[in-house]
Amino acid sequence: MAESYDVETALTWSGDLRFSARSEAAALEMDGDGKAGITPVQTLALSLLGCMSADVVHILTKARLPISGLEARFSGVRAPANPRRFTRIRLHFQVAGAVPAERVEHAIALSRETYCSVWHSLSPDIELQTSFEIVPATS
Repeated sequence: MAESYDVETALTWSGDLRFSARSEAAALEMDGDGKAGITPVQTLALSLLGCMSADVVHILTKARLPISGLEARFSGVRAPANPRRFTRIRLHFQVAGAVPAERVEHAIALSRETYCSVWHSLSPDIELQTSFEIVPATS
């Protein structure tokens, strides 16, 4: 019996350290040097940021809270020696709308503790700090 997988992606080498990456509905250019595309490490950072941001938006909108925008930033510290993995990560969320601070804090905590599969796929000894701010609604 053939194994079944939940996620499948593919890379095609384009020369130098460049690859065309694709999944079912999306594609991006990846470059190990960061000259012609996003690096694999930046892709990992965006994956975590995207996962937690999607969770936060989903939780807040499901609660029918008046969120009108979200911006998020990733800052990471990498080990000085190979494999230069992340040792400390800071995520900052800027939520637009009249959303109570305790609800944003709760949504971030739920993502971190329960829902974000990317975070739960990373090494558990990585220090993760989160912060947020609430700004006026965007039009």
